[in-house]
Amino acid sequence: MPSPRVRPLDLTDAATAVAVHRIGLAAYAVEAELIGFDGIPALGEGLEEMRGRALGWLGAVGPDGAIEGFLAWEETAAGGPVGIDRLCVDPARFRRGVASLLLRHALEELFPGRAVEVATGADNAPAVALYERLGFVRGADFFPVPGLRMASFARDARPTAH
Repeated sequence: MPSPRVRPLDLTDAATAVAVHRIGLAAYAVEAELIGFDGIPALGEGLEEMRGRALGWLGAVGPDGAIEGFLAWEETAAGGPVGIDRLCVDPARFRRGVASLLLRHALEELFPGRAVEVATGADNAPAVALYERLGFVRGADFFPVPGLRMASFARDARPTAH
């Protein structure tokens, strides 16, 4: 099966926004099962609320034009780390390297040489393994809401190759 291609996503396009929202809800529903917590804030996020976030959006688009997964990030103050807000894959496309493709592309092409931070459910073993495999170091766990234990990860700024 051909690999998806990575491209920016424009959430002002209604069809794109609907697809991203659907994939996010489906992916977070799976994470909720993995971590035993169904109150993940993104599960309650409406389409317009998602579209209104000040995030950059990157998608993995399959040969059929369907979005297979996406990564969204936020910029911090000048020189500060990039914050990955969400990395979601359509559950029908799990275990095909979509999350790795998106994250590698973001690290190498969008934020080369920059520090990057991300958090995931502490019991989301596939996400924890992905971040560790790509050079993120696990920091302190935290509880953004009662009952939700999150793991924080950081990847230090790295010199860019010339």
